[in-house]
Amino acid sequence: MAESSALEGDRVLLDGPEGRHAATVRRLRPGERVDLTDGAGLLAECVVAAAGRASLTLDVLARHRHERPRPRLVVVQALPKGERGELAVETMTEAGVDEIVPWAAARCVTQWRPDRRDKALGRWRTAAREAAKQARRSWLPEVPPLAATADVEARIAAAACAVVLHEEAGEPLSALRPPRSGDIVVVVGPEGGIAPEELDRFAAAGARPVRLGPTVLRTSTAGVAAAAVLFAATGRW
Repeated sequence: MAESSALEGDRVLLDGPEGRHAATVRRLRPGERVDLTDGAGLLAECVVAAAGRASLTLDVLARHRHERPRPRLVVVQALPKGERGELAVETMTEAGVDEIVPWAAARCVTQWRPDRRDKALGRWRTAAREAAKQARRSWLPEVPPLAATADVEARIAAAACAVVLHEEAGEPLSALRPPRSGDIVVVVGPEGGIAPEELDRFAAAGARPVRLGPTVLRTSTAGVAAAAVLFAATGRW
């Protein structure tokens, strides 16, 4: 990834952590192809002109500007245990989720303490960035600060469509007819499930409870499964 201004010229110097990784870990050499993006829709097709010890000089062959995908898929992810949070972010980023919102649900086993909140959020953002590069995404997913339940309510109220994944829901997610524009918000609960009062608040804000299928998925895999269903239904896949 690179800054937008750096991708406007005919030659790009890729240095810093990205350049060091490309030169010393991936060992890219002159003549090899590299794609760079600014994470905001601009993709530059490049070829390595010269390789230094910790940087690459790239010639830009072509540029492509990609519109933001529509509809926009937002997954509100209750905090999973251990490293499963980063796993959820990685898989949802690879699938194409546009925004991943960490949520401090009532029944979350894991809680981000105020003194460690920035560090935990940084891990999620790093996981999203690295997964986006692996998936060759031209739009980097957003990972906003930790949301409270009231913040989730506000997102639901403002969305074009909102659903809450719940194993006891009568309607399957596959029956949903999602909109073609606006935000689709999917709420994924924690390992202990969404508390009844949370479910009531989200329903009052406009969210529909839906189930994924006959099995109960882990919170770290439910988001990407729901994304797959919705991407197929909206034509993004």
